[in-house]
Amino acid sequence: MHPFEFKIMTTGLIMTVALFLAGCQALNPKPDTSLYQQLGERKGIADVVEDLLYLIVEDKRINQQFKGMDVVQFHRNLTDQLCELSGGPCTYTGRDMRELHAAMAITDTQFNALAENLILAMEDNDIPISAQNRLIKQLLPLYPDIRNL
Repeated sequence: MHPFEFKIMTTGLIMTVALFLAGCQALNPKPDTSLYQQLGERKGIADVVEDLLYLIVEDKRINQQFKGMDVVQFHRNLTDQLCELSGGPCTYTGRDMRELHAAMAITDTQFNALAENLILAMEDNDIPISAQNRLIKQLLPLYPDIRNL
């Protein structure tokens, strides 16, 4: 084999391996942090959760469900959960959703009331509608566990 032919084969092999590795990286993409950033990162999420807490207290449809809760722990856990779901660097370490809500007998009306209040809290914090929708989409899979269906 001529040295020039070997160089062409080697170059072709290197390009093939490089393309293969680039494809493998696409299989393990970096987490999308754009939602986390649109929510204002951890500080913005914490602000939304704080405003949500005030709305819960004022909402007769759901405030009894939250009576006697540890507000600081709730704030921290929900902030961590929303941070993690939005692609942020947080880790939710609270209880499993099904276990946590098992004895609450949450109705659709109560679930929807909390969702409405979350949307109001996001609006009050100038979260773009597209980010609101993306966060709600991340929360929807929790519905069966929260409702214990």
